[in-house]
Amino acid sequence: MSSGHRSISQTEVQHALGELPEWRLVDDKLQAEFTFADFSAAFAFMTRVALGAEKLNHHPDWSNSYNKVQIQLYTHQTGGLTEHDLELARLISSLRR
Repeated sequence: MSSGHRSISQTEVQHALGELPEWRLVDDKLQAEFTFADFSAAFAFMTRVALGAEKLNHHPDWSNSYNKVQIQLYTHQTGGLTEHDLELARLISSLRR
């Protein structure tokens, strides 16, 4: 198992959330909702996230409804949060800014 699949502690999660204000911890998963001007802007964001997620080989659970994108992150292999989730959350947040 790679270091990216190392489970992270609640302390590490809370520290990371301090740097990721759009994210919250819900049922031991990272969750965020992003709102855009319209569907095209939301879809463009999803495309950028998809390309970045593919490079990281770590993919979000997500949904889109018109101008909103809801994202949930956790590592299926470990059944919890890992470094990969934090890395992807940071990437997603940077793409939104």
